[in-house]
Amino acid sequence: MRILIIHNQYQHIGGEDFVMRQEMDILLKKHEVELYSVKNVKGLKGYLQYLSYPWNGQEAKKILKKVEAFKPDLIHIHNMHYALGPLFILHLKKLQIPMLMTLHNFRLICPSATLFHDGNIYLESLKADFPWDAVKKKVLENSYLKTFWTALTYYIHRKRGTFDLLDKVIVLSDFAKSIFLKSKVGIPADKFIVKPNFVAQITPEELINDQSFVYIGRLSEEKGIIPLLHAWKATNHPLKIFGTGPLQQEVEQLAQHSPNIQYMGFQSRETISKHLAGATALVVPSVCYESMPLSVLEAYSLGIPVLASNIGILSEMVVPLYTGLRFDPNHHSDIIKTLTDWLNISPEKKKEIQENCRQEYLHKYERTLVMEQLEQIYTDTLAKTKGN
Repeated sequence: MRILIIHNQYQHIGGEDFVMRQEMDILLKKHEVELYSVKNVKGLKGYLQYLSYPWNGQEAKKILKKVEAFKPDLIHIHNMHYALGPLFILHLKKLQIPMLMTLHNFRLICPSATLFHDGNIYLESLKADFPWDAVKKKVLENSYLKTFWTALTYYIHRKRGTFDLLDKVIVLSDFAKSIFLKSKVGIPADKFIVKPNFVAQITPEELINDQSFVYIGRLSEEKGIIPLLHAWKATNHPLKIFGTGPLQQEVEQLAQHSPNIQYMGFQSRETISKHLAGATALVVPSVCYESMPLSVLEAYSLGIPVLASNIGILSEMVVPLYTGLRFDPNHHSDIIKTLTDWLNISPEKKKEIQENCRQEYLHKYERTLVMEQLEQIYTDTLAKTKGN
């Protein structure tokens, strides 16, 4: 199978870039795969990229040229924000090549992309024909211009029916699918298909078996790290924090004044695995709708339980007393109670939960399993397109 992957890389490499690359690396072992990729930049060029967002004819022509040279059987789109824009979909449809797209976030619904604003879940855009409230509140980078221009881009293409031209739309969970179906995005329900992310298992040569709690992720408001740490200060439970982000300085200050909180900074996946494999649990305190936290998949691959927010997809991924526990991330008392409840669980029950986590990974998020799902989606999409 000849597969063309189209992807817009962010200025700073993120989860979407990682997911796209790991899928591509595995596809290359069995198929002919090529990548058309652009990267968001800063400065004047970045401003011009953003200005072209709704109708980027230049990029559409480059993609058409790439398609004509490579002659793919199928096209898989990942990110379009913002150097690419959606216009190329209109041009590619004329070539009658099957197209599918993975929706890694909620940008087609709301300029925020995360459905999170000002410390809270933000759902005003779901039923809005045009998200004026989002523009008024500057939900994207606290900017009227960026919020409006992003909203306008997707409004134009929703009205034009651009996204309805996709043959299939991959979402990462049933929860994400339900959000899109509640919105005015306009994509028919039968075009959505659920396929989770995966992680390749790393078995550390050694583990640091100190039974700490572990946080892995970006240090930013929507991840709930600061409320977690304020609650954690009232306990003596050991916590290790891995990651960087805009709240790093505040996290470091809180860690310096709390002997049970250790800030580990940015570390390699191999190093993190050594600590995670010897942890009592991973803690995921997100206060936003996550897409699919890779840290949870990493934990499950190692048989490590997860204590997570009772929000969004986390309510699907983490089952109380089966793969971990859930808590209200906005209430310190509930966080502390959940930690106490976890530590009071018997060793026998914890072993059972650990085995459940491992089985969750093997039956839902294991690399070969998920890639077989993706290849089957490709095969079914090709067959349906030829049948029509």
